Amino acid sequence: MIITKTPYRISFFGGGSDYPAWYKKNGGAVLSTTIDKYIYITCRFSPDYFKQKYRIVWRKIENVENLREINHKAVRELLKYLKIKQGLEIHYHGDLPARSGMGSSSCFTVGLMQALSQIKNIKLNKSKLAKQSIHFEQNIMKEIVGSQDQTSASYGGFNKILFNKDNSIKIKKISSKKNIKKLNDNLILIYTGINRTAHKIANKYVNKLTNEKKDHINRILEYVNEGEKILNNGDIDDFGSLLHDAWIEKKALSNLITNSKINSIYDKARSHGALGGKLLGAGGGGFLLMYMKKKDRSDFLKKNKKLVTIPFNFTSLGSQIILNQLSKATYEN
Repeated sequence: MIITKTPYRISFFGGGSDYPAWYKKNGGAVLSTTIDKYIYITCRFSPDYFKQKYRIVWRKIENVENLREINHKAVRELLKYLKIKQGLEIHYHGDLPARSGMGSSSCFTVGLMQALSQIKNIKLNKSKLAKQSIHFEQNIMKEIVGSQDQTSASYGGFNKILFNKDNSIKIKKISSKKNIKKLNDNLILIYTGINRTAHKIANKYVNKLTNEKKDHINRILEYVNEGEKILNNGDIDDFGSLLHDAWIEKKALSNLITNSKINSIYDKARSHGALGGKLLGAGGGGFLLMYMKKKDRSDFLKKNKKLVTIPFNFTSLGSQIILNQLSKATYEN
């Protein structure tokens, strides 16, 4: 059996510039961190005495004999991509809901890529894991997704991630522990209860990034550098205010990014002292991140008892193999 543990991520600034349609022409950057909430994927060879060749356990339970019968697209296509012919049992467990803006789809891909590559005896460092996962989602699966989630999940930590025109990716670690700790203490993660599929939302505006939305993306990119400066040597409250400015800019990308329910939660938080915030991911639902000091948070939550909040801490580790006990059966490449 192999078990992988892959962190979810929080993206602060730069979202939109990590789509290849943008950064291969202009270059891109994001400021993001991984958190202590994880996707766990377990894989083991299917015993010969099982009736089915494949058993996939996610929100559904699939027991099938043929690869083409697997309903979970990422599992089916990755098994095909890596040319894995032996039967497998694959289980997925997530600390947070899927389709919630935390990069879960790409985290799943990274974790499964990590596990299946180990089965194939393919050695992947952080860079190769990120690049293989990006290639698989964008070119094999043909999903309209950016490149930050796979990179963040593979590397882990609080980073400025640079996407270059030549398709290379550079990781710049943010090392100001004092301000990072203050930021973590002043953030609250609110679940809106709305699930959505990121690539369907992004598909509505990604093809506009390099023309009529170009000014918005350029401004969003400026927030990356401003946020980095604040973290390294600034007043961390300015980071909260910057989140608000960036949220206003992001909403201008598409009318699908937010809705009345999300706007209502955001406005209530602001009326209780939140300096700013943003909806995580491509938009449309999922988690709302707010910069709100603890002294303001208590009254806000008392008056909005139905809101679901998730405590979290930043973490420095990317996707890991936490158990590697393959059976003695020889795998044929």
